[in-house]
Amino acid sequence: MTESPLIIVVGPTGAGKSALALHIAAQFGGEVVNCDSLQVYRYFDIGTAKLPAVERRGIPHHLIDVLDPDQGFTGGEYSRRARPLLAEITARSRVPVVAGGTGFYLKALIEGLFPGPERDDAVRQRLSAREAARPGSLARVLRRLDPEAARRIHANDLPKLIRALEVRLLAHRPVSEMFRQGRDALAGYRPLTIGLDPPRDQLCPALDRRAQAMFEGGLVEEVSAILARGFDPACKPFESHGYKQALQLLRGELSPQQALFYAQRNTRRYSKRQMTWFRQQPGIEWFRGFGGQEEIQAVVAARVQDYLAQFQS
Repeated sequence: MTESPLIIVVGPTGAGKSALALHIAAQFGGEVVNCDSLQVYRYFDIGTAKLPAVERRGIPHHLIDVLDPDQGFTGGEYSRRARPLLAEITARSRVPVVAGGTGFYLKALIEGLFPGPERDDAVRQRLSAREAARPGSLARVLRRLDPEAARRIHANDLPKLIRALEVRLLAHRPVSEMFRQGRDALAGYRPLTIGLDPPRDQLCPALDRRAQAMFEGGLVEEVSAILARGFDPACKPFESHGYKQALQLLRGELSPQQALFYAQRNTRRYSKRQMTWFRQQPGIEWFRGFGGQEEIQAVVAARVQDYLAQFQS
């Protein structure tokens, strides 16, 4: 099978992934495919650092603003939407540039997921209600129905517990058994994965400044506007750093100073978890700096040029 180029830009929040992806796409005839679990949602702009359309230089960006805040979205659903987009971009003789920090989405896109049933909101709601009424009950049920999966899933990881039980109830087979069947890996591409690794002593202050700028730039007002559209504050995007604190501020649960403090602290912690996850993934070529720095863009562009030359011979 003939392989096509696929460029992937990963790294922690605030590392400049969008800026670097845009630079690569502009220089090498690419189109950007979002791989951020929050930027898929409409109306969540300020707190997701979503690149405004006027700053995209006319370069197509995909999988941004494709869902309403009350719609669920999984890694499998991301893969099912993203893979046809990659094929369409390649068919136009353009280079797909996937950019984002949601590692599980990227893993689902490249490696595939086990062929389990699609999500069933009714089943999920029943399972969530059961856990709310009897905390710890889902972990106990999973230990009985699928002991192997229960050993791999933390008892407090509610999303994974729900998914494992959802599969067991709908497919009538343990998720661990289906997982062993293998995955539907992405075919037809030879990816180049670029990792941004800004020095932590520079990243943390930058994240703090960005969070402050978000609050000063209208994050709380954005949350108010989303709620005014009739969306429930329990919608999943409101659980993210910044939005959660803005919501608590509106409810009177936090002062403005407390909201900023917790948003900054939690974002720093999240960026550290992201890097821990990405460092465990094979095949990433790391670059020490921010994606918006000209020297990083120049070094990465040279690497991309060498990479793309392999497909022209």
